[in-house]
Amino acid sequence: LVWAHHMFASPVPIVVLGFFMLSSFLIGVPTGVKVFNWIATLWRGSLVMTTSLYFAVGFIAIFVLGGITGIFLAVFPIDWQLNDTYFVVAHFHYVLMGGAVFSIFAGLYYWFPKMTGRLLNETLGKLSFWVMFIGFNMTFFPMHAMGLEGMPRRIYTFQPGTGWGTLNLIATIGSFILGAGILVPIANVARSYT
Repeated sequence: LVWAHHMFASPVPIVVLGFFMLSSFLIGVPTGVKVFNWIATLWRGSLVMTTSLYFAVGFIAIFVLGGITGIFLAVFPIDWQLNDTYFVVAHFHYVLMGGAVFSIFAGLYYWFPKMTGRLLNETLGKLSFWVMFIGFNMTFFPMHAMGLEGMPRRIYTFQPGTGWGTLNLIATIGSFILGAGILVPIANVARSYT
């Protein structure tokens, strides 16, 4: 929660921080129920491993990882240490990109043929999923470690010797892989019209 996260860094009484911490935890309960609901929907079903299902399951995996890091950030003594670090950036992207972008691509691959009457190539679709999934995790997973090592948000450069260079390089390479993965569905859509 963005509002609770900023409250933890404000000079307010501990009892108020406790209230925000507990309210942040309470969000985790219905979210956990939703995740178990999604998994139970798949459980023992007659699954057809289409590109759409790949993206839907990828959404669950990424969203859960983002949610777990959100529980860490809900504990205000931990948040004091992680406030304004790359850990928050990683959490935010796991929840939002996992919760939105992977779901949108699942919907695109599911609904596009129904809306247009044109099939998308499943091999290209699965390629796009794996390239995006690997690129996404390669981009944002190292940011957890950078945040734990104290790398602040919103900086354009940092002092040599901090140890953040290698992780930033990995994240940068991952972002290009992620970008390539997003270009594949565009090519797939264009291909379906030829």
